[in-house]
This record gives sequence, C-alpha cells and structure tokens, in this order.
Amino acid sequence: MASKPPKSDPVQDAPQVAGPKHAAAGLPAIGHTLRIAQQQMGVRRTALTLLRVNQKDGFDCPGCAWPEPEHRHAAEFCENGAKAVAEEATLRRVTPDFFAAHPVSDLAGRSGYWLGQQGRLTHPMYLAEGADHYEPVPWERAFDIVAEELAALGSPDEALFYTSGRTSNEAAFLYQLFARELGTNNLPDCSNMCHESSGSALNETIGIGKGSVLLEDLYRADLIIVAGQNPGTNHPRMLSALEKAKANGAKIITVNPLPEAGMERFKNPQTPQGMIKGAALTDLFLQIRIGGDQALFRLLNKLILDTEGAVDETFVAEHTHGFEDFAEAARAADWDETLTATGLTRDSIDEALKMVLASERTIVCWAMGLTQHKHSVPTIREVVNFLLLRGNIGRPGAGVCPVRGHSNVQGDRTMGIFERPAPAFLDALEKEFGFKPPREHGYDVVRAIRALRDGDAKVFFAMGGNFVSASPDTDVTEAAMRRARLTVHVSTKLNRSHVVTGARALILPTLGRTERDLQSGGEQFVTVEDSMGMVHASRGRLEPASPHLLSEPAIVARLARRVLGEASGTPWEEFEKDYATVRDRIARVIPGFQDFNARVADPAGFALPHAPRDERRFPTATGKANFTAAPVEHPELPEGRLLLQTLRSHDQYNTTIYGLDDRYRGIKNGRRVVFVNPDDARELKIADGSYVDLVGEWKDGVERRAPGFRVVHYPTARGCAAAYYPETNVLVPLDSTADTSNTPASKSVVVRLEQSTAD
Repeated sequence: MASKPPKSDPVQDAPQVAGPKHAAAGLPAIGHTLRIAQQQMGVRRTALTLLRVNQKDGFDCPGCAWPEPEHRHAAEFCENGAKAVAEEATLRRVTPDFFAAHPVSDLAGRSGYWLGQQGRLTHPMYLAEGADHYEPVPWERAFDIVAEELAALGSPDEALFYTSGRTSNEAAFLYQLFARELGTNNLPDCSNMCHESSGSALNETIGIGKGSVLLEDLYRADLIIVAGQNPGTNHPRMLSALEKAKANGAKIITVNPLPEAGMERFKNPQTPQGMIKGAALTDLFLQIRIGGDQALFRLLNKLILDTEGAVDETFVAEHTHGFEDFAEAARAADWDETLTATGLTRDSIDEALKMVLASERTIVCWAMGLTQHKHSVPTIREVVNFLLLRGNIGRPGAGVCPVRGHSNVQGDRTMGIFERPAPAFLDALEKEFGFKPPREHGYDVVRAIRALRDGDAKVFFAMGGNFVSASPDTDVTEAAMRRARLTVHVSTKLNRSHVVTGARALILPTLGRTERDLQSGGEQFVTVEDSMGMVHASRGRLEPASPHLLSEPAIVARLARRVLGEASGTPWEEFEKDYATVRDRIARVIPGFQDFNARVADPAGFALPHAPRDERRFPTATGKANFTAAPVEHPELPEGRLLLQTLRSHDQYNTTIYGLDDRYRGIKNGRRVVFVNPDDARELKIADGSYVDLVGEWKDGVERRAPGFRVVHYPTARGCAAAYYPETNVLVPLDSTADTSNTPASKSVVVRLEQSTAD
C-alpha cells in the first residue's frame, strides 16, 4: 500500500554524516528503489509501471536523456529513473481541498521536498489578484484569463514562453508555433541553464550543437574521458555502458573536483557478478581544481603537438581550418601555469598523455562541470581541439559526448524551442504555415529574468519545470516573478514556482509520461529525442491521475485557438485530435524528420542525421571543422576564500527532491551541508560539524548569503567546496554567466565561510 504524504516539513538541522561510498548501485540501490516506489505507488502498481520504463512498447523515462540499448533488460531503468517514475505515477493527489486548506502564504514557507511529496495535481487552479488561496477554475476560463493578459500587452515580446526538457517533441513544436504566431521569439528553456555552452561551442567548431557519438561508439572506444560529470547520480544507466566499454578493453579517465562513487566502481544490479564484486571503472582520476579543464586540455594539446607522429595530419589537412593559429597558442602552454590552474601533478598529466597517445579512438563526455563557468565555451572548444588533433571526430568509437540532463531537452531544441532561431527554420515555418514569424531574437533565461525585473515582460508561461528553483540569484528571480501580471505553469506536481507568483497565477495540470493519452482521434503517443540524437515513441499506459487533466499538446492547441482565434490558419483542433498530423508538419519543417510517422513506427526509433559523424562533413562557416585559439582562463581565488560548485544529491533530480539523503557521499537526513577539503578547513579554522553561512563574493559588491550549512570535511580538490542546489542558487549572481552562451556560472562561485549565528 502506498504511504500518505508528510503533513509537516521534516527537520533538517542535524544531518548525519558518514564517510563517502566507493561503489554505486548494487543491493542498496535495489532496496532504495523498491522502497520509494512502494511508498508512492504501492506494490502492484510498482511492478506494472517499472516494467514499462524505456521499453520499446512502453514510455520514455521522464528522468535523464541517456539512450536505450538495442537489446533491453526487463528492468531497463536506474534508481533515479525509478524515483522519477514513482513521483509521477504516485497515488497521492493534490486536490482543490488541499488548496482550500493551505493558503499560498503557508505553501511559500514549505520546502521543495514537502511540496513535491504531496502528489499529483488534479484540477486547473487559479490565484486571483490579491487572493491567498488557489481556487479551481474550468479549463475554458483558464484559457480566457491567459488570453485577457496577452491581449492587454503592448507587444507580444512582453510575454515569455519557457520550456522544460520533459516536454515532448509534438508539444514543443506546437508551443513554439503558437509563440511565433503570436509574434515573439521569447522561448527561453532549461538548456539555457545547462548545455547552452556545449551547443555554442559545437556549432562553431563542428557545425552542429549536438554530440557526435552513438551508444555503440562507447562500446568501441579505446579511451573515454569523463569530465565534469557524475554519472552515478545524474545518468546512472551510463554506468552500464561504461562497464561494457571496459569489458571491451577501453580505458577511462575521470576528471572531476570530487571523487564520485559511480566512477570508482559500478555494482551492476542486472548481473550476479555485478552485485557481488562490481567493475572498477576509472583507470586514472584527475582531481582537477574547479574551472581548470581548459588549461588541462590546452596542455595536453601542446604535448600531442610536441610528440612526433601523434597528430593525424591527413585529417587535419583535409577536414579542419585554423590549425596554425591554434597550434601557435597551444605550443605556448606553460607547465607551471597549468599546474596552478588545475591543481594536478606533472606525473598525473604525463600519465593521461600516455593513455591519450595509446588510444586510436577517444571519446570525451562532459556535463555541467564544464558548461557552467564564465569560460565554458572556450573550454569545450579546447576539448574539440583535443579530439580534432588525432582525428577523433567522424569515425567509429570516437567523438564528442555532451550528456544531456533531461529526457527531451535536446528534442525541444530540435523542435524550435530557441530564442535565437536560424533563418532557415523560420523560412520553413513561414512556407508551411503561411505566416511571417518574428525575426528579432528573443530572451534566454537570464535575459527573461531581467525583463521581468525591469518591467519589460509581464506574462510568464512555463511548459513544465520549476523555473524559480532552477534559476540563479534566487532573491532576484523571485522578486522578478512577483512583478509579472500573470504567471502560468503547466505541471504534474506542486513546486516552488507555483507559490512565487505574479499578480495572478494559473496552475494547469497535465498528463505525465506514464499516462494514457486518449484524444477524440483515438489513443495517442508522443516522441522524444535522447542525448545521442535517437528519436523514438513514448506511450503511457496508466489511467490519468484525474479526469480533469489535459495533455501538453491539447493545452497548447486549445490555448492557441482561444488566443489567436480565426486569424490563425493553423489547424489547432486537428493537431489536438491526432498527433500524427503534428508529426506530418514536423517532417516538412525540420530536416531529418522525413517520413516521421513511418519511421517512428519502428520500435527502436531512428537516428537523426549528423553530418560530422555520418559523413565527416562539417557544416560550419568555413565548411570544415574549426580549430580555435582562445586565451586560457581559470577562476581566480582570493586568499581565505573557496570556490564553490553547486551540485545534486543522490536523492534529487534537477530541482525535484526525492529524499533528504545523499547515500554515496555519506549524508543522511539533511541537505544544508557544504563539502570542504580538510586541509582548507584547518587553514580556515573551520571544524567538521560546525555551522557556517556561505557568503558569495562577486564584482557587483552585493552580499548573497545562504545561511546555516553544516561543514563536512570531504576529499574535494584543494581550494574547492561543494553544496547542493537549489539551496545555493541564491549565491549565483544573475549577471555571472558564461561568455557567448549566457549560461549561469553555477560551478565557480567565490565564497567565504562565516560562522553561523545558529551554530
């Protein structure tokens, strides 16, 4: 039997701390998975639901974007994927009675964990201006309210249309179509806060802002470098792929400021041997200082250039541009400067070089540890330089592998969720739908927050996600949201963004991935794109959590009909009735989706074309892969300060908090902890177990404070600290962003630790 949600917020003021683990998954993962699933779904529903996750005739996990193998296990899910499914398929419900009992002022004082644990939203809810309680509202009245506010705007550019990565291809395509018919390119999305730096760097250097490898390439690689990523928590099914690569002879270098259990040893719960002993994954651990990755790859490139016969001169001559300028910059790399920037030893870098030179097929994987710094874009460009030097793009077993964090965030961008759309995409929209899309670029996430803050945007509409908790500079973001005339959230569950509202607010409850989608044209399915460009169907099987839910495509189609009216020639009613008609239009607008409906009928789905991978053709401005030669940067750290990275616990996915433990790092019953190297702590005279305030320091002089964190002495890189978000997002200045991509620099925040008054 499923358990009831907590009535009160759990006390978190005394977290229990043990030593970090040195292996991931195994029996503890199975036990934790089943316990969480049973609490949310009950025994029978757990069995029926989990066996459909990531199956060819089932639904795509609403968690990460890691691809599925051709031959799938009966249990093709990980611990955190199971938690995501359990939270969506929960038997707990948030009804109008809940909102009648809890004013917004009460809900605003609750933790994100408590809000999420209450269950699935069942009815559209409306918060009137000046009111303190959400009240149920009919769907048509909800659409009228949105239409009223949009009609009152001085310009369509005063509206913002945010997208979370959970949104399906069909819903995302309709959503961007509606926004552009309305007249704006204000389509910020969660990618602006994570892999925008990857897209910016890859588009410039190889001509496409996506990874160049398929799952099979990992199995064929000689060397896999995992940089700035923690697969054991954030993409656990990746560990199975790394285990298989190791069995095939691959070596693995891990580059990270913290040791992570998943990259030390993986106890595969799918095999007896895995459960008992597991597989050691990392051959060489480079415990790098936060933000030192560009310096590391620049020095490796110098050393490759200095090694006779190490450069693939044929590939460089035939397929690349800018080599001479790059080589001049790389040869100037300095050992002492690199050791300072990275915190590494000369011997460890020499050992990495030996492994690089011994490999004929190298893949570099990365995530937020590379993308959320001021110099993230040049860092990723340097990774591309590293791969180009030895011809490691466009051949089997080699390439770039940015690992996306949300199940369809890459697909949403493919569908046109982008504030700076390509002219060719807008031309195709105009030809297909007969209207003139706006050409002026819109707002990304950071610029959207500024626009709300400054009164330049008045309506905020979110297709999924938890914008307030995901965004930087929490106090600034929340104040900006409260200046809006209307905030609207399409959601499955309650979260912080529902209680930080504009003058008026709507919560529009929607179907989840796990649920059957029945429209007037029959039962529907949606599609998603994984982190490696594979597109496949997703079919929910459970009965909807409430008869009052609408699917995301239906919400967009009905809203568009109400707002645009007869002036729109788009067949919105037809799109709501039958999603196949949406896919027909996608096929005519977006390259690579020809015969979309026929191809997605294949249970395995299909791969989108990728010119560098498929043809060694690079659709850049030069027609070749571009070497680049940016100056090397790394964060400067004043004396007595630490460089903080924000990260997830093992009991969370993005901003969704499943529990209050971080099993692999030894934390139980609390999230307000800060991990500090013991030697740094001694120099700062900060005892293990003491409580401190984290105080951010940035050039604007504003004091940003996160109070009451328990100090945990932990084997981080020297000078570096770590703490969980969203609790530490308050420390990330809105204007502290990556050059070019404008991604918040959440992985390199200068902080001082002050004794907490509550200590």
